[in-house]
Amino acid sequence: MSSNKTVFFLIGILLTILGSSMLIPYAFQFFNNENSHSFISSSIVTIFIGVLFILSNLERQFKLNLQQTFLFSALAWLVVALFGSLPYLLSPVSFSISEAFFESMSGITTTGATVITNLENTPKSILLWRAIMQWLGGIGIIVMAITILPLLKVGGMQLFKMEGPLSTEKILPRTLEVATILISTYFVLTFFCAFFYWFFGMSIFDSVAHSMTTLATGGFSTHNDSIGFFNSSNIEIVASIFIILGSIPFISYLKFIKGNRKIFLTDVQIKGLINILIISISIMFIYLFIMSDETSILDKVRISFFNVISILSGTGYVTDDFGLWGKFSLIFFLFLMFIGGCAGSTACGIKIFRLQMLLIFLKNQLKKLISPNSVIITKYNNQKISDDFLKSVITFIFSFLFVFLIIALLLSLSGLDFLTAISGAASAISNVGPGLGEVIGPNGNYKSIPDVSKWILSFGMLLGRLELFAILVLFFPSFWKN
Repeated sequence: MSSNKTVFFLIGILLTILGSSMLIPYAFQFFNNENSHSFISSSIVTIFIGVLFILSNLERQFKLNLQQTFLFSALAWLVVALFGSLPYLLSPVSFSISEAFFESMSGITTTGATVITNLENTPKSILLWRAIMQWLGGIGIIVMAITILPLLKVGGMQLFKMEGPLSTEKILPRTLEVATILISTYFVLTFFCAFFYWFFGMSIFDSVAHSMTTLATGGFSTHNDSIGFFNSSNIEIVASIFIILGSIPFISYLKFIKGNRKIFLTDVQIKGLINILIISISIMFIYLFIMSDETSILDKVRISFFNVISILSGTGYVTDDFGLWGKFSLIFFLFLMFIGGCAGSTACGIKIFRLQMLLIFLKNQLKKLISPNSVIITKYNNQKISDDFLKSVITFIFSFLFVFLIIALLLSLSGLDFLTAISGAASAISNVGPGLGEVIGPNGNYKSIPDVSKWILSFGMLLGRLELFAILVLFFPSFWKN
C-alpha cells in the first residue's frame, strides 16, 4: 500500500483551518464578556494537532490515488466533526460526548438537527459556531462534489466532472483552482444574504448567522421558532431565494463566470428543480386551501412556498409546525426529504439528476417493450449516457432507500417509536434536520432520544452527506488490498 502521507497532510490543513475558525466565536466571547475560554482552548488543541499532521507528513510531491481519495473523503468529515465538538464539550452549556459529537456532525454535514433545547438562552458564541460549522460544511461539500466525487464515480457523479483530462493524481492543483472560484462565489452570496436579512429587520448577529446556514442549506437558527420567530414575509422571501441559490449546482456558477451566460436557463437539473418546486408548492397550497379556512389565500401561498423549499432543499427552516397540518403533509414532506436539491450544490437527498435519470431509464424500458429492436441513444444535458452509467445511478437510489430502512430499523431497536424512527432516519440520511412527530418534529429536538440513537443518526448524516459509497467502500476488505 502506498504512503498515506498526502491524506494526513490534507487532514492537517483542514484542522488548521477549523482551529483558526474557532477564533471567531472566541473573539465574540471576549468582546461580549462571556465567562468561558472554550473556544481558545479548542482552537489551540485543534491547530496544534493540525500543524503536527502537516509537519509530520511533508513530501516533495503530493499525490492521491483512488484508494487514498476515498480514505481522505471519509476521514476529513469524521475528523472535522470530532474536533468541531470540542467547543461544545468545553462550553458552560452541558453537553455529553454523544450530544457534542451529534451537534458537530449535524453542523458540518449541514443537517441542522440539534440537541439544544433552548436557543434563546444559549451563549451566542455557541450559536455562531454552529453557523460557522454549517457554512464550512456547505463549501466543503460543494468542492468535494465538483472535484472529488466525480473522480470516484459515486452514484453517477462523474456526470459533473469538469471539462478536460483529469485524474486523481491531478486532484490537488485542480481542486485549488476550482475552490478559489467556488469560495469567492459562496462568500459573495453569503454577504448579500446577510445584507438583505439585516435590511428587512434582523439584527446584525442574526443576519450573519442565518446567512451562513441559509447558503449552506443547513437550517441552524438562533431562535427556537427558527425563521418563524421574525414573523416577516420579506425575510421568508429572502431565505427562499438564497436557499434556491444554494440548491442549484455550483458548477453552473463556474460556467457562468467563464462565459456561459445561458447556463441557468439551459441546465436540465435546474429546470428539474424549478418544475418540482412549482408542482410541490401547488400541491401543498391546494391541500391547505381545502383543509384550512383560518388563513388567507396569500398566507397559504407563503406558507406552502417557504416550507416546501426548506424541506426539499434539506434546509429545515420552519415557520409553522407542519406536523399539525394532517397526515398527508407528513407523507408529502417525507417524500420531499428524499428528493433533495441539485448535485454539486449544498442541498441534500438523492438529488434531482438521479431521479431524472431514473425517469429516462423507465422511459427507455417502455420504448424497448414497444420496439425491441430499436437502438436508443440516451442523453442528459447534451451528454451521451451509457447503460453502465444508468445502472450506477439506479444502484445508488436503491442503496439509498435500503440504507434508510436499515437506519430506521436500528433506531426502532434503540427504543424510538415508529414515526420518530422513520422520520429520523430520513432526516439523517437526507441531511434535512427536523423530523416528524412530537419528539423530533419542527417544534422538537433530538435531546431526549437515547445516546445510541444519536450515534446511529450521526453515522447516517455522514453516509448521506458523502453519497453513501464513499463511506461504505471502506468496510470492504478488498479496498485495503494493493
